[in-house]
Order: sequence, then structure tokens, then C-alpha cells
Amino acid sequence: MLGHRLPSGRGATEQPNAAGDAETPLTATFWLLVVATGVAAGLLGVLMMWLLNGVIRLAYGAHRGSFVHVVQDDSAVRRLVVLVIAGAVAGVCWFWLRRITAGERSDLDDQLWTGDGSLSFRRSLGTSVLSEFVVGAGASLGREAAPKLMGGAVASWLATWRGLTPPQRRLLVACGAGAGMGAVYNVPLGGALITAELLYGSLTLPVILPALACSWIATAVSWIYLPNTATYNDIPSYRLRTTLVVFAVVVGPLIGLLSVGYIRLIGWVSHYRATGRYLLLAPLLAFGILGTIALAYPQVLGNGQDLAHAAFVSRGRETFQFVLVLLMLKPLVTAMCLGSGVTGGLFTPTLSTGAVLGVLLGKLWVLAWPGSPVGAFAIVASAAMIGAAMQTPLAALALIIELTRTTDALVVPMIAATVLATIVARYLDGYSIYSSRLPAAGAVERKEGADEPGGERL
Repeated sequence: MLGHRLPSGRGATEQPNAAGDAETPLTATFWLLVVATGVAAGLLGVLMMWLLNGVIRLAYGAHRGSFVHVVQDDSAVRRLVVLVIAGAVAGVCWFWLRRITAGERSDLDDQLWTGDGSLSFRRSLGTSVLSEFVVGAGASLGREAAPKLMGGAVASWLATWRGLTPPQRRLLVACGAGAGMGAVYNVPLGGALITAELLYGSLTLPVILPALACSWIATAVSWIYLPNTATYNDIPSYRLRTTLVVFAVVVGPLIGLLSVGYIRLIGWVSHYRATGRYLLLAPLLAFGILGTIALAYPQVLGNGQDLAHAAFVSRGRETFQFVLVLLMLKPLVTAMCLGSGVTGGLFTPTLSTGAVLGVLLGKLWVLAWPGSPVGAFAIVASAAMIGAAMQTPLAALALIIELTRTTDALVVPMIAATVLATIVARYLDGYSIYSSRLPAAGAVERKEGADEPGGERL
């Protein structure tokens, strides 16, 4: 705004990260829409979490405590019945939603990366409601998909209303989606980095500023209903030890290798997932199988938050067999739920898979080099798994620190494991759990209302 250069005569925007907004000007109108998007994303996040909690109360009664404790308090038969009913209802509802809204877009990642960011609000709302419905019933999918999609959808509507340019709309939609995730997990920094690093693909100042503003506004608004505490409470303040740093260097590449297999599994089931009239039966079958598995292992139900929490506080008393079975089951049932044609998130299922892997590797590690609790290894492994699977190392580290609020002392081994795992995943394969779910190039939605292979990717 000042009319004169400094005595050096150099340009004001020669710092690389401070430039880059020529195509996406941050006008006064854009900033007003950032504020409006933040408020709306926070309120919609509250609505989605209220709906999720209502489904849990309806399905399993009024209980206190974690989701796993809630479902364990009920009979195994009731868990199976709830899941079968949820599968039957969800299949019919998704079939008709996709039929009625044929041609409308709610594929957030695809629209941001290859489109202009336009999203159908009514299809996004229907998808989000159904997503929280199946997660509340116990589907092995993430709860963040709905608020993430709704934050993007309301941003798309606001951008169209005010006539923003396509680049401005893309940035605003990315901000809204990251803010929605940040709000429901109380991770404003993580939400902003999801916007910049994952959804928009730039860490320049013109991207980071609106991303941070939108995320903190949404998070603050969400406190009218959601707690302003860490998602994972009571995590010990683990001490940094040499054994953890060496562990991170040794197992980081292994976690990257395993994440590639996980990503490929997600990509395969996303491409071949049930569509069209198969939707009427596939969720019923998948949820019935999930309920049968949960008769013996109820820990696989839900998004995996309780599974990750148990891993983070683990002292290594679990048997190898039990941990190994959970490590195999969690990604498989998550893939099965996706393959049935329903929609949900992958963040927490991925995090919990990494945490359980950390428990297994940590139990083996302390046999040779004791000195750290197994829970510390779980935290390091979960950060590496998220970073590699999402191809977002910065967001992964910020999310783990914000989700726990007590793990900053482990930042060096977390960085080491995350960097090495992400490098291996990037150069061995290159896909992420989000890019692997993109539809086939040129796929067209069929007239009967079935999605192109993969449907909504959240």
C-alpha cells in the first residue's frame, strides 16, 4: 500500500512464499467469504457431530464413555442387528440419492484437483447425512468426511453466489473443507495444513493466510457444542529417548512400504465398488460381515478413534496374536465398507492402523532395546502412516501433536519416521489414499443414477 520502495529498490514480493496471488486475488469480498465459510463450516460440523451422536444413542442407547465401550455394553446380537439394518437402509438411500442427483458433483478431491471446485450442495448434504448415519451405526469409516465435504460445499455455494473466479472458488472450497475437518477434531492448524498441503497443494502465504483464518474461525464456532480439549485425552507425556529415534529410522521405510499396500487396497476397492442396483444389497452384505467379525472383535467398529487411543496409552500387555489380528482386520473391514458403495472418511481408520502397527513393532523392539513404553512407538508409527498414506508429512505431524497435545517431545522421531515413510511411499508408488480413489479418466455417470467407479471421494 505504501507508494515507495525501500532504499534498496528491490521488489516487495521477492520472497517466494509471499507472492503467487495474481491469479487468485485476496480481495475484500474474498476475505468476507472466508469468514462466512469459517462460521458455516463450524456450524455444519456441529450439525454433523450432533447427528452422529444421535445415531449412536438411537442405535445403542444412552451410554457414557467411548464408542467401543458403548457397543461392548450392548449385546453382540444387537450390534449385528444394528449393522444389518444400517446396511439395508443406507443402500436404498444412497441408491436413490445418486439416482435423483445424477450428474451433480460431490467428489471434493476430484473437483479441487481437476475441476473448478463446484460442488452440489444438496447432493453433498445427502451424502454427508448418510455418511454420519453409517459411521454412527459402526461402519469402519471416518467421521470427518461429512464436515469436510459440507465445509467445501457451502464454500462452493458462497463462491457462486458472489461470482468468484474459478481459482478463487477452488481456494475457498479447499479452505472450507480443511476448516470442517479442523473444527470436528479441534485441530485448527492441522485443518489449515490439510487445506494447503493436501487439497490446494501450495504453502505460499496467499494460501496459508485464508486457510488459517477459515480453520480457526470454524474451530472456535464449533465450541458451542464440541469440546475444546484434545481429541485423545490422557495421553502420557512420553520422554524422548535414543531408542525411539533409532526405532523411527529403522521402521520408517517399512511403514512406507506397508502404506503402499494399504493405498493400493483402497484404490482397488474404490474402483470396483458397488454401484447402481448393486447398492441395494452390497452394504447389507458388508455390514452383516462386519457385525459378524465384531462378535469377537468389537474394536474394529467405528472410525478407529478408540483403537488408536488404546494404542497410544499401551504398556505392551496385549498379546502379539491379538494385536496382529486387529492390524489385519482394521484395514480390511475399512476397505470392505468402501467397496460396498457407502461413503466415509479414511483419516482416523488410517491413523488407527498406524497406531496398532506401532504397538506390534514396539513390542518387538523393546525385546531387544527396552526403555520406552509401547504407546510412544504407536504415536511415532501413526504419524508416519498418516504422512505416507496421505502424502502430507507436515499435516500429519501437526495433526498428531494437536490431537494429543502431549507428544511434542517426540517430534524428532516422528519427523524421522514420517519423512522416511513418505519418501518410500512417494518413490515406490506415488499414490495417496485420496488420489488412489479418483474415478477413471473420462468416467461418465450412468443414467440409472449409479456413480462412475469410486463415487464420492472424501
